Amino acid sequence: MIDDIVCTFLGTCARDFEALEKADCRGRFDKDARRSSCLLIGDSLLVDCGTHVLDSLAIAGADISKITDIFVTHFHDDHFNPEHAERIAEGKTSPVRLWCRFDAEVPPLRGVEVMRMHEGVKYPVFPTLNAISVYANHDETSFPNHFLFEVNGKKLFYGTDGAWMTERACVCLRGADVDVFITDATCGDYAGDSRATGHNSIPMIRLLLPSLRANGIISDKTRVMLTHIAPSLHKPHDETVKLLRPEGLIVAYDGMRFTL
Repeated sequence: MIDDIVCTFLGTCARDFEALEKADCRGRFDKDARRSSCLLIGDSLLVDCGTHVLDSLAIAGADISKITDIFVTHFHDDHFNPEHAERIAEGKTSPVRLWCRFDAEVPPLRGVEVMRMHEGVKYPVFPTLNAISVYANHDETSFPNHFLFEVNGKKLFYGTDGAWMTERACVCLRGADVDVFITDATCGDYAGDSRATGHNSIPMIRLLLPSLRANGIISDKTRVMLTHIAPSLHKPHDETVKLLRPEGLIVAYDGMRFTL
């Protein structure tokens, strides 16, 4: 039997770090003072590598020497910091693989090998893990990208930044029936935010989920998790959890772990 894979949210914030800057969160996670969005899958695969990744890895007690692959959703600096990527690659006998869109502009990086992904193509990362690139609806100059990971027969979708889902992405994901669906939830439970062209709000997610079910992308078994949350646009974490729990939505927080 293959063991379950443990995943860790190292950060769950949108580019809204005011609460973190005001709080004394050195050496600890805080549900209302979030760090830059980042997910650790197992102990070797990192999704995004932004502003706070090194601090978050240390707080989580993760072994940086075990990280072999970094997947980049896009190249805004809260999701990708080149110096931090080089720090993760430092001292390794093999290059760290940096996975991104095929057309992304990536600066030269010491100890890093760039792996370019075409949309909808399944790439073998490890013997038990494949990854598929799904282009996102976000600032095109940042080469936005979402990912579908197949891990030990389980499926995990990770999608930040981005609003709704493009038609091409829906075609790529149709029938995937993912086990965990992690989506952008930058804006809170209200309508009329100008950021809705590149980020989700809670009302948008409510409208999106039935369409995902109709296309077989999610099902009743799917755990839907919200991340990339702007603290200034949401109620405090515990209030948001209380609000969304009856709808089956899981509000992620820094340091939260789940298994695949």
